Amino acid sequence: MNKNPHIRSRYGLMKRIFDMFVASIMLVLVSPMLLLVALVIKLESRPGPVLFWHERLGRHGKPFKYLKFRTMKLNSEQAATGPVFQLRSDPRISRVGRFLRMTAIDEIPALINVLLGDMSIVGPRAALPLEVERYSDAQKRRLELKPGLTGYWQVFGREAGATDFDQMVQMDIEYAEKQSLLLDLRILLRTFRIGFNSKAAY
Repeated sequence: MNKNPHIRSRYGLMKRIFDMFVASIMLVLVSPMLLLVALVIKLESRPGPVLFWHERLGRHGKPFKYLKFRTMKLNSEQAATGPVFQLRSDPRISRVGRFLRMTAIDEIPALINVLLGDMSIVGPRAALPLEVERYSDAQKRRLELKPGLTGYWQVFGREAGATDFDQMVQMDIEYAEKQSLLLDLRILLRTFRIGFNSKAAY
């Protein structure tokens, strides 16, 4: 990305407008599905919340509440199993939750985080606090950007053979150096083509 501060500032403004527009349109389009998912979660697990939040770290390490549909059985502790990667078969996950995770529908409420300014549509995956504690100085460059619902690594990582944590971080840094609205649009369109699944490369 161009190092000129005026260019960066203009890109930041355009990216925010892009985020607001895309998140608003998507929430309107998927609102009937979100209501249906909320109803199914309630029917499977009553009482219990429909939404769940994780503490994540955003730009410059600022903490925020990352919204998701609840996919765990009631009273199950949603603890991290590693820096990024999660167990494929976790007995705590509900039947509905397994489907929501497989299709990444559980991530859609995070569009609200985009509207609030905590996240962007395109960016690095939101980091867990315990994960950030292990970052090297070089890896902390990921925190220069807002986390995204989808990103450079998520759509290009698998075909590039980048499946471990260090490779993910390197691709996020590569995105930080290349980022532009054209690249963001390319990543978003590719995400829709392969399915809006930010976990595709996990």
